[in-house]
Amino acid sequence: MFTKALVRTPCRSILKGLTQANLGLPNFDIACEQHQDYINALQECGLQVTELPALEDYPASCFVEDVALLTPQCAILTSPGAESRRGEVQHIEEAIKLFYPKIERINSNGHVEAGDIMMVDNHFCIGLSERTDPKGAAELIAILGKYNLTGSMVEMSELLHLKTGLSYLEDNNLLTFGEMHSHPDFKSFNRIQIDKEEDYAANSVWINGTVLVPKGFPKALNAIKQLGYKTREVAMSEFQKLDGGLSCLSLRF
Repeated sequence: MFTKALVRTPCRSILKGLTQANLGLPNFDIACEQHQDYINALQECGLQVTELPALEDYPASCFVEDVALLTPQCAILTSPGAESRRGEVQHIEEAIKLFYPKIERINSNGHVEAGDIMMVDNHFCIGLSERTDPKGAAELIAILGKYNLTGSMVEMSELLHLKTGLSYLEDNNLLTFGEMHSHPDFKSFNRIQIDKEEDYAANSVWINGTVLVPKGFPKALNAIKQLGYKTREVAMSEFQKLDGGLSCLSLRF
């Protein structure tokens, strides 16, 4: 069960954020409205939400998930593969110190972004991508081992982040997209395949029995409902334009 979440207010420079989506520029005012509804959804799931101030120098800083991994035993500050995002780490550290007495960090020349990390019980699946490399992943696995947690590297070739194509909904249920439909590392899961035209919904978020689902993807929403989960749709159009998904906008712990 989660009790808390950290989010960061979108900045006006979000219009300059990294993106591969080719969906046009986001509307800042609509993004702020959607971000507030996202906070509302977290609160409806029982979370105490701490909202951090906008960072104008870092256009993608509202996507707080990438710069830290929060486990039940410790917090781990990452080393983002995107050079423009590395300065965000120091800004999230002060907030995390309020909640975690034990803070570790990736210190090697390797890189890790937590959008590539999916937690399944006490195990962490780490996708190898343009943003997360083997050296960074190996250091992360070593840190996890200090706390009796485990990790493994996941080879992939089509996704920006691992959780672009995967969402663990607990109870052995796994949303998958693209190459993850048949990935051998996840053959033991009950895989719910998301169609190509609704691939964005593969990034949905389980929180205390409720699954947050991006709005506008009826097939994915129905598939999740059929598993027996309570669902809550959240409009995400402006963040989709920036390659950001539901999981990206918060650190939940």
